[in-house]
Amino acid sequence: MANDPHAKTAQAGAGRVRLDKWLWAARLFKTRALAKAAIDGGKVQIDGQKAKAGKEIAAGTVMTVRQGWDEKTLTVTGLSEQRRSAPEAQQLYCETDASIKQRQALAEQRKMQAAGQYAHDKPNKKDRRLRQAMKGRFE
Repeated sequence: MANDPHAKTAQAGAGRVRLDKWLWAARLFKTRALAKAAIDGGKVQIDGQKAKAGKEIAAGTVMTVRQGWDEKTLTVTGLSEQRRSAPEAQQLYCETDASIKQRQALAEQRKMQAAGQYAHDKPNKKDRRLRQAMKGRFE
């Protein structure tokens, strides 16, 4: 059993894992350095409290991770110190239904706002003159 590639994952499943290692192994961040920077920047919270990179987490821990525009509420379901394939990494956590709905609603809202900015084509000469007149540049 010493040559078992999953031995470290199984050992980690019984104990605890550092937060930065777990975020990296769960493929939420590409590198441990990025995970640590996010933690130090306050983008990762455990039970509403700012976390530290060295904090050890266990199964059942609830955390909030902010990545770009998205904020995810995750429950830790498994532990690993090794980065594996994406399907295996997705089994390490479960996102809450409320978090999924909120992310989708905000994404839809962002799409609608972006669509409103470019709803019209390029303004013609008359439109440009009207806009300049409103701004007080053209008289």
